[in-house]
Amino acid sequence: MAFFDEFKEKAADLAQVGMAKSKQLAEIARLNLINTGEEDTIRKAYQELGRIYYAERGNAPEPAYSALCEKITAARITIEENKDRIAQLRAEGTDGSPVRNETAAEDTVDADLPPEDGSF
Repeated sequence: MAFFDEFKEKAADLAQVGMAKSKQLAEIARLNLINTGEEDTIRKAYQELGRIYYAERGNAPEPAYSALCEKITAARITIEENKDRIAQLRAEGTDGSPVRNETAAEDTVDADLPPEDGSF
């Protein structure tokens, strides 16, 4: 009988250890999830900060930011050139007739980009 009592006691101890470990893992997962949300908040704030800075100072950035502002400006120019070329190709068509607007959603690439004049 002592064997069964000892076995039952060890099983109960293991169950308690397992419950404690699962609670610990659940708490770790919950905290990691909260941290992921907070990191996303920081990332979005950084992006918004960058948008505001570029909108306000993109034409005359401080030296530390000039290379990044130049990349943004160059990318904007490329996007506008590509949009002009897309419009030209649509107007021409392959047989001289206008092409259907199948990629209208792709033309709105800069929907998330702030205006360059600083107006929101």
